Amino acid sequence: LPIWDGGPDAPIGPEHHESWPDGDWVVRMVPGAAAVKSYRCPGCDQEIPPGVAHLVAWPSLIPGPSERRHWHRPCWQRRMQRQPGRRVGRQGREGLR
Repeated sequence: LPIWDGGPDAPIGPEHHESWPDGDWVVRMVPGAAAVKSYRCPGCDQEIPPGVAHLVAWPSLIPGPSERRHWHRPCWQRRMQRQPGRRVGRQGREGLR
């Protein structure tokens, strides 16, 4: 069954579980039609504007809205390759967290 987020009649994807070296995660795809708010991707620190498909993920052992993070799909898939403590800022310059 599709899960509804209260948005404009667009279903969001079902939850699925992923195991990574950084733990077990619950992941749900959010189609563009269901993305009605802006979010900041923790992978690239860039905005995910309304209408852009993305995913939401949270640790499987710590459920709850406060632990959910919205990611661009490529950022989620490459998150294990990032250097700790470094990120690319809005102007494309690297900086320390």
